[in-house]
Formats: sequence, structure tokens, C-alpha cells
Amino acid sequence: MADIRLSIPKSVESGAVIELKAMIRHDMESGYRRDIQGQAIPRNILEYFECRLGDTVIFSADLFPGVSANPLIKFYHRAQESGTLTFTWREQTGQTFYKTAELVVL
Repeated sequence: MADIRLSIPKSVESGAVIELKAMIRHDMESGYRRDIQGQAIPRNILEYFECRLGDTVIFSADLFPGVSANPLIKFYHRAQESGTLTFTWREQTGQTFYKTAELVVL
């Protein structure tokens, strides 16, 4: 299971460059560890992350096994219009998660 913490300004002026942060709480199981019975714990890593404003992708990243558990992803966007930010991330099992937040441009 994965969850996300977001850092988004409450409101911004049109044309301002804003910093968006997303920390995905995920164990990033490598597949090398063993449980108490000695069985291998199946690998489960994050594979993909994206942020959309409406229907437009404003940031995306392919993630690989070298990414730490609970990765912090920080990126910038020039705010020109208000809308819904949709953060989507997918883990190796194929399960996809998302969270939305509103961006208010004055």
C-alpha cells in the first residue's frame, strides 16, 4: 500500500513559478529480504509517477530499483491557470494510486 503527502501552495499569482513536492510513503521491497520463515518477500517497487493539471501532464518520472523507500519528488511549474492537480503513481504489482489537490491561480 502506498500513500502520498503533498506540499502545494494554497494560492499563487499568475505566471509565478511554484515548487510542488510529493513524498510517496512506500516500502520499496527489493525482493532480497526474507520473512521470519525464511521465504523471500516479493519485490514491490514504485515504477512510475506523474502529475497532471487537468488533462495536461506537467511532470512525469520513471522510477527504478535504486530509488529509496518513501521517495521525495520535487519539481517546478509555472502557474498560469487554476485547476485540479492529479498525482498518480504505480507500483510493480500494477496497482495504481492517485490523489488530487486544487491549484488556485489569482
